[in-house]
Amino acid sequence: MATASGTVRTERVRSQFLFPAVVTGFLALMLGLLGFDQFLNAMTLGAIYALIALGYTMVYGIIELINFAHGDVFMVATFVSIGVSTTLLGQTGAITDVPTLVFSLVVLFVVTIVVMAIVGALIERLAYRPLRNAPKLAPLITAIGVSFILQNIIQFFVGPYITNVPQLFSTQWSFDFGESRVPFLNLFVIGSALFLMAILQLFIARTKTGRAMRTTAMDRDASSLMGVDINRTIMITFLIGSGLAGAAGVIHGLYYGNTTFTLGFQSGLKAFTAAVLGGIGNTAGAALGGFLIAFVEVGAAAFGFGRWGGAIVFSLLVIFLIFRPTGILGSQTGDRA
Repeated sequence: MATASGTVRTERVRSQFLFPAVVTGFLALMLGLLGFDQFLNAMTLGAIYALIALGYTMVYGIIELINFAHGDVFMVATFVSIGVSTTLLGQTGAITDVPTLVFSLVVLFVVTIVVMAIVGALIERLAYRPLRNAPKLAPLITAIGVSFILQNIIQFFVGPYITNVPQLFSTQWSFDFGESRVPFLNLFVIGSALFLMAILQLFIARTKTGRAMRTTAMDRDASSLMGVDINRTIMITFLIGSGLAGAAGVIHGLYYGNTTFTLGFQSGLKAFTAAVLGGIGNTAGAALGGFLIAFVEVGAAAFGFGRWGGAIVFSLLVIFLIFRPTGILGSQTGDRA
């Protein structure tokens, strides 16, 4: 028994050191292959994909639902951020005063995250909860329907045009790193995403609600018998996932400077692919998958295969589904009772 326990402990310690070493090696390899400029672009794009992918993987981990409407929740967030910037803050361009910029960013993130969290909770309460005990095809079709509803609402009120997003960061804010120019905006995007991911991991690992989410993901019926409020836990999951999509919407608008009502489909599809590659149901895996897809896309463009970037990404998905269907960090589990 002691030997078995020691072996398990050794394997756990080895895995804890192996994963950071593999990630560090991969980043070093990409930096060498792509160069610093493209490496920074891939990290920035990966940060956006990772935040969206977290919503997919959290919802699937709890109720085994592929929430196809999540990409359009992210799309709606980009328009909400425009409303907050222009109407609530009255900003239409770059802010050069640092205290004003910090205040505006805090308000922009908080209001957009709260609004999208409420939207996510309403979607769960009105569209998904009544179908919780229905055949799995019913909520899946409902998710597609909610996706079209969100698209048409935005198209009706805003129009089918590309809409410019107010750029709060000055394009002149940058510094030189060797022969490269590093915009502060890129660092802000990456730092914000990593901060939110770290907060999410701590919340899931250290809080009572996080433990309830983990136990519900393992066995919903047993969790209910142990006193876990399943409805509350699932709603909180949607709140958090939609709030992260809200943050991703803010970051996307600040970085790209425009949005459209069709944005959610492509971004959501890639984020879902990221969740599958990383191990759907695993939050760390979803984040890792988001960065992996970004490096594949940016790498394809850097080597002159930009038009084939999507094909390469989905070919990678097919390969993973064949040889490792649980994803990079996923684990094989039995069917739930």
